[in-house]
Amino acid sequence: MHIHRDWSGLPSDARGATIAMGNFDGLHLGHRAVIEAASRAADAPLGVITFEPHPREYFVPDTQPFRLMNAEARANRMARLGVEHLYELPFGPVLAGLTPQAFAREVLVDGLGVRHVTVGLDFCFGTKRAGNAKTLAELGAQLGFGVTAVPLVGTGGQDYSSTAVRTALTEGRTRDAEKILGHWHRIEGEVVHGEKRGRDFGWPTANMRMEGLHLPRLGVYAVLVDVLTGPDRLSCLGVASLGVRPMFGRNAPNLEVHLFDFEGDLYGQHLSVALVEFLRDEASFDSIDGLIDQIAADAAQARAVLAGA
Repeated sequence: MHIHRDWSGLPSDARGATIAMGNFDGLHLGHRAVIEAASRAADAPLGVITFEPHPREYFVPDTQPFRLMNAEARANRMARLGVEHLYELPFGPVLAGLTPQAFAREVLVDGLGVRHVTVGLDFCFGTKRAGNAKTLAELGAQLGFGVTAVPLVGTGGQDYSSTAVRTALTEGRTRDAEKILGHWHRIEGEVVHGEKRGRDFGWPTANMRMEGLHLPRLGVYAVLVDVLTGPDRLSCLGVASLGVRPMFGRNAPNLEVHLFDFEGDLYGQHLSVALVEFLRDEASFDSIDGLIDQIAADAAQARAVLAGA
């Protein structure tokens, strides 16, 4: 998959795609319906337009972290869906200031030369969200590209949404989140140096930061881990603690992952960690021995859960 971070000066083979357009945070089943519709819309390479940072982060910079995916995780998932071109457009004053008409002409036609654009029925675009799916269809007819508006999809009378995923994760309902997403919720990123307490306790962990991401319920999870880079690319089972480590003072939230039956150096490598099942809330213990005993119990429970996953 090719990632493009502007809409001007693109090589000829990056123009003329059939495009799915949206923020696609989490890439839930509703998002996938839009991308699948784009793949069927025209005999052309499949592309996706999304925005970085998320427009909400631009307009409300002090908002609480809400994203289900960072840009890396979103790109990795797009590649798995067969997207050939990801147009990760820089969202700032220029894009925010374009009218729907200017966006369609300058970005979609002059910049990307799109063949067809597919959006969700609730899609809005342009300054002050003045354009919608109907506006886009009218502009497409004028400017020479096709448009498909995909109805919202869901189950049990509820539409699939990123908000519903966040709610499920906040409550520790990982399997409910998976039903909306169509895949396990994953946290992806680089392994960074921590305080190495886990190694001292006999339970080494790979530490990952959570900046900018929605925080699922703090606690311990059974996880599936993919090592995406480096010499030890593999998939394995594990147990992870997501939290602030209350026994050791006030700390920024992070994810500490213990990979079962793995020995190696993962610093600087990138992991994809799927939260399969919430096991327990984060807790403080009276002693280090009590903590170590609980980690062993968590690991045994995680192995049992994952054996049936």
